[in-house]
Amino acid sequence: MQANQNMQLIVEKAKKLKLLILDVDGVLTDGKLFFDNEGNEYKSFHARDGHGIKLLRQTGVEVAVISGRKSNSVALRMKSLGIDHIYQGHEDKRAAFNELLTKVGVTSEQVAHVGDDLLDLPIMTRVGLAIAVNDANFAVKKHADWCTTTPGGQGAVREVCDFIMQAQGHFDDVLNTFLK
Repeated sequence: MQANQNMQLIVEKAKKLKLLILDVDGVLTDGKLFFDNEGNEYKSFHARDGHGIKLLRQTGVEVAVISGRKSNSVALRMKSLGIDHIYQGHEDKRAAFNELLTKVGVTSEQVAHVGDDLLDLPIMTRVGLAIAVNDANFAVKKHADWCTTTPGGQGAVREVCDFIMQAQGHFDDVLNTFLK
């Protein structure tokens, strides 16, 4: 019974969301960093995460990225997904978070954040719905309202997008566009 009540509270929080903030390394990627001999960095993004982001945005939920690291591949991937709110190189993510609230015109209660490591806690403790990926640091999981069943970079963001669309009653409409 307790688990059902907790899940219902999480669904109620998800119904209010107007902005989803994502960390990059460990959330949109599996957290591994690849460098060639010239120092070029490579990241791997899951295609289903990208499609989930596009579908969620079509339902009216804004998506933003706040990352502690700076990478050209992140900028390119986010641009390809139509994400305009990209904050990179912010180890202290609070300033970017506060700017986003003002820029998007939402309250912290209308925001979800997906994180995996300690750098994410300053935002996760301030949002309406704090989400940790399955393989997140134990302390991050402790402060999350909900944990995905999928690890970061392996479709966890898609799981979050689908969950939000289901909670807000949009998932069936989205699904039906592919069944016509």
